[in-house]
Amino acid sequence: MAVRQKSSELFREEPNMNIQSLRLRGLAFAAGVAMLAMSCFANADPPSRVIRLGYATGAVSFSPAGEDDWVQASINRPLTIGDRLWVDNGARAELQIGGAVMGLNAGTSVTVLNLDDSVTQLQLTQGTMSVRVRRFDPNQVLEIDTPNLAFTVRQAGQYQVGVDADGNATDVVVRRGRGDVYGEGASYVLDAQHPYRFFGTGLREYEALAAPPVDDFERWAMERDRLYDTSVSARYVSPDVVGYQDLDSHGSWSTQPSYGSVWFPTRVDAGWAPYRDGHWAWVDPLGLDVGR
Repeated sequence: MAVRQKSSELFREEPNMNIQSLRLRGLAFAAGVAMLAMSCFANADPPSRVIRLGYATGAVSFSPAGEDDWVQASINRPLTIGDRLWVDNGARAELQIGGAVMGLNAGTSVTVLNLDDSVTQLQLTQGTMSVRVRRFDPNQVLEIDTPNLAFTVRQAGQYQVGVDADGNATDVVVRRGRGDVYGEGASYVLDAQHPYRFFGTGLREYEALAAPPVDDFERWAMERDRLYDTSVSARYVSPDVVGYQDLDSHGSWSTQPSYGSVWFPTRVDAGWAPYRDGHWAWVDPLGLDVGR
């Protein structure tokens, strides 16, 4: 049975969660967030990367940055700074960027806080997010902010972050890999030895949890991960091309003497022409985007 403990006990009794220059690391984190916010205002150019909504089932709602209205989210929608996503009861969704995939369970609310060439910062206000990182560049930052803490991925691996409906506690489960968890004036390193539940905003109270069993949501996320791990298209397309695994279910590859490796769709309507089906939409600050 988990027992709530003080952070001093955490340091003394759990050597695998080493405290790291708490005051300095906390100040550095706050300064880093401030600089990121300032850079967003100073840089008028849109981000070179976007987050792709690669999968959605059930009622998944989307609200663009600066707007109060919510609409049904559509597959392939690019998300950028300030965009919000709500995954309703009975629904699930998947976000994709670079070498990372974020699965969202029912009852999950996510906002894109910051996004540029090196930083991906998401706000998880409630619900559960499964994070699979296949490739991790030391110069990249992938951070999940909750009402209680900020969790930063340090290695490729499998992670899960959950926030209760009231925002009073955050669970961090490291299945594989390592990450840093930050609070007010404190930070710890988490590895795959023990999951933890943190209360408040200073990491002063926590519970060491037993490793949770794999539930339906995590099994779904693992099955989605296998689409990437076994993708035929990964042999032909750069892994930096977001959504390459979707090519597998819509066509096949063949080698042509004049062109090399070519992807052919499984089915094309008579008279098909590029950009004829679907629609165009203006996506701030990116410009025109073609959807289906």
